[in-house]
Amino acid sequence: MPPGYCIKTFKRNKICICMEQKEKKFWETKSLKEMTKAEWESLCDNCGLCCLYSVQDGKTVKIKLLAVACQYLDISNCRCVIYKDRFKTVPDCIMLSPDKKRRLKRLPYTCAYRCLVEGRKLDWWHPLVSGDPNTIHEAGISVQGKVVTAEHINLDQLEYFTVAQ
Repeated sequence: MPPGYCIKTFKRNKICICMEQKEKKFWETKSLKEMTKAEWESLCDNCGLCCLYSVQDGKTVKIKLLAVACQYLDISNCRCVIYKDRFKTVPDCIMLSPDKKRRLKRLPYTCAYRCLVEGRKLDWWHPLVSGDPNTIHEAGISVQGKVVTAEHINLDQLEYFTVAQ
């Protein structure tokens, strides 16, 4: 059998040779720097975790995420409503690039950018793996249904919001 082809086993021990090539996925073959802009952007799973406000614990120096998202995060689908203009509108918005590996390593553990920098595989729920943009929400990884947006609170009261899980 040619390399890159698969065998599917069906019930009753019938075997069928698929003529579909099992292609390597771009995130498995390219470094972050080799990816196109579209490939780079598609790594974002739309979890919304990088859009949360955070505080630094004075004792442990660890960063804790709060259950408050940027006012421009649509918390129903975890997408930015001003995505193209986010850096102009929100100066604190995180700008990611393959050159900023230190910044990538500070992202949430589940983040695809961080996974790839650390040599880990994307999880089953990542939309590129599952083929479904909703698996991130179904798996409970995203902030969907867990946070409020900053437009609904007084930012002086951030300290009173529970830490997002």
